Amino acid sequence: MSIMKRRSALAGLLLFASIAIAEPIDVSLITLIAKPADFDGKQVRVKGFARVEFEGNAIYLHRDDYLYGITKNGLWLDLEMVPSKAAAGADKRYVLIEGVFSMEEQGHFGLWSGSIKQITRIQPWPARR
Repeated sequence: MSIMKRRSALAGLLLFASIAIAEPIDVSLITLIAKPADFDGKQVRVKGFARVEFEGNAIYLHRDDYLYGITKNGLWLDLEMVPSKAAAGADKRYVLIEGVFSMEEQGHFGLWSGSIKQITRIQPWPARR
């Protein structure tokens, strides 16, 4: 096999591997909270109600979980690397979020049931009409 063919084959393999690794797992917040060890350190995609506020960035199962302070029904959001405009656009809305789940990191004072860090996607989720 020529050097060019080997390089092409290697490049194709690396591209395929990076695409396969980057694809997040669709999972519900309920499953992440109930079985955190199954998803710890994995790239996930979840939907829920987001709140972006000082020491309270989180995604919850429902809006009422935020309103009534039921933090264990939510996950801390590490928004450090998320553009501020995208984060602000997600506040007080149902959203889709992709990032890495951590069962150990539980946010401010350990109030949440885990966290989503290294967030690569955050966008409002439209209501069904």
